[in-house]
Amino acid sequence: MLGLVCAAQEREVTKFLGIPVDGTKSEMIQKLKAKGFTPTKADRNILEGEFNGRDVYVHVVTNNRKVCRIMLADVNNVGEADIKIRFNNLVRQFANNPNYAGSDEQVIPDDDDISYEMSVNNKRYEAVFYQVGSEFSDSSMTEKAQSLLAGFSREEIQDSTPEAKEKLEQAKYRGLLELLSLRLNRPVWFLISESYGKYYICMFYDNEYNKADGEDL
Repeated sequence: MLGLVCAAQEREVTKFLGIPVDGTKSEMIQKLKAKGFTPTKADRNILEGEFNGRDVYVHVVTNNRKVCRIMLADVNNVGEADIKIRFNNLVRQFANNPNYAGSDEQVIPDDDDISYEMSVNNKRYEAVFYQVGSEFSDSSMTEKAQSLLAGFSREEIQDSTPEAKEKLEQAKYRGLLELLSLRLNRPVWFLISESYGKYYICMFYDNEYNKADGEDL
């Protein structure tokens, strides 16, 4: 019931600087240029510019000619102490942004030896957040709740038997999973990458709807 309601609505996708991560690569590049990014000398399909106070390279990734990811990589590499500060600052910025869902417990502990953990233990330092869409606004939640209950008669809603209560709870659970799945299709995540003993941040704005799902197998 709720799934059909959600499917009928316009699907929201991950946005980067207000631009939906969707469409063709050429369309996306033009939109990014309008935001001030410029092509690099090495590759006109790779852009560069400033994002969140840092100089970054911007890569547009596609699947079946549809944009599925915007990848950002720091232009300037830094040492271990600085990358830990940068990573933890990003975690706190995302955690404090109402447009994202995620925990600030993803910060790196002060006593972590990043270089040792990455080189010896192959540890990945990454953090994941999810863009919150309009389906989680108060008015939208109310509308979806009403749509969910519309699938039941008044007698079924008021029925106090264990069987009736279980049926209603299962429907609510399915509706909750549907809402959560919408959010999970809009991940924004970042990790620490290493190059010749220096470190930089790679950040990913993913549109999971456009990712490969075995359709070409």
